[in-house]
Amino acid sequence: AAKPDLTAGIYMYAQEGFGNFSGFFVGFGYWVSNCFALAAYSILAMDTLNYFFPYFKGGNNIPAIIVGSFIVWIMFSICLAGVKSASFLNVIGTIGKLIPVLIFLIIIIFGFKISLFLTDFWGNQTIPSLHDHNLNSSILSQVKSTMLVVLWLFMGIEGAVVVSGRAKSQKDVGKSTFIGYIFILIVYALVSLLPYGSFSQGELAKMSNPSVAQIMLVKVGEWGSVIINIGVLISVLSSWLAWMVMLGEIPYAAAKSQTFPKAFLKQNKKGANSTALLWTTIVIQVTLILSYFAGNAWDTMISVTSAMAVPCYFFSCLYLFKLTIKKQYPTGIFASKTNAFITGLIGSLFTLFIFYSAGLNYLLMALIAYAIGVPLFIYTRKKDAPGEKVFTKTNIFFVCAIYILTAIAIVYIFMKYM
Repeated sequence: AAKPDLTAGIYMYAQEGFGNFSGFFVGFGYWVSNCFALAAYSILAMDTLNYFFPYFKGGNNIPAIIVGSFIVWIMFSICLAGVKSASFLNVIGTIGKLIPVLIFLIIIIFGFKISLFLTDFWGNQTIPSLHDHNLNSSILSQVKSTMLVVLWLFMGIEGAVVVSGRAKSQKDVGKSTFIGYIFILIVYALVSLLPYGSFSQGELAKMSNPSVAQIMLVKVGEWGSVIINIGVLISVLSSWLAWMVMLGEIPYAAAKSQTFPKAFLKQNKKGANSTALLWTTIVIQVTLILSYFAGNAWDTMISVTSAMAVPCYFFSCLYLFKLTIKKQYPTGIFASKTNAFITGLIGSLFTLFIFYSAGLNYLLMALIAYAIGVPLFIYTRKKDAPGEKVFTKTNIFFVCAIYILTAIAIVYIFMKYM
């Protein structure tokens, strides 16, 4: 609402607010982290498919990677057909994935027991009959341990802002983001909390992904599990398609600002960002192959994805905060300057808390991924903006810090795992 002219959203906020390198840092990080997210989608899809065809256990064995790779390139082909085609399929997918969720909620509500829900509410008891064990941690620690998963769940809520350049009205962008956020907040809260009225913490903890299918199997039998697993597959594939479209926008916008190579500006006859989509697909493919070596591929992928995404949201919040203190915040929109100031400040602090919650291992992996991208920025600036400085003095310090920490990270990972 405050900056409707910045039509690539999360990338442009960093670019406009903090300069070329910050824009690249966020654009590259957001792009790669979401490529990782789509590799995670493939892992989840294959692990779910294993329910029907027992050849894909874990979602990252060789058959799973082969079939997942096939889907990756099909999605690329669909996206090349243009945004309208992808949007139509996404609408169908959205309807298809909501039906199983609504069936699940109806069944779980009717079986809800408040007494079981309140039993061991704080997770500090050991109850063998319920398979509960003392979590040995405070509520703050329990909350902290869920932060990367929470971020993963809400990643993509900014999707309308990222592709707002294609919207007929910028007012629709704000409305769709707000409505989408409220809706998924309610759905996630219900799906996450209501099962504790039918199962204990210990029982739920032992369920494999997708755990909702396991709950339905116990509650209503095989047909319930089948419906949920089909719903997961529809959900993953439709969301995958929507995210692919979104990922084609970030490198394209960055190329316009000369922080990504000009090649990413290429579009086909359907208006699809063909080069950006091609490289997005290649990064997903490489990540999918590397996932073969991960022990718990699903958990690892979503954690690394979330850790990489934190700086992107941090810079967005910080930019809102900067607009208010620099007296650049507009009047006449729905939120007052005071409201925006508080939102930007709390948002910035909260993203730092998520960063702290991520844990050393995932932060180090994310740092290495960011470090790999810096040469791309150097190459682009020298080639496409030859008369300008590649780095400011502040950026030089920032880049040096990245590479020093990356070197430490590599040594730490080598000593820990080798």
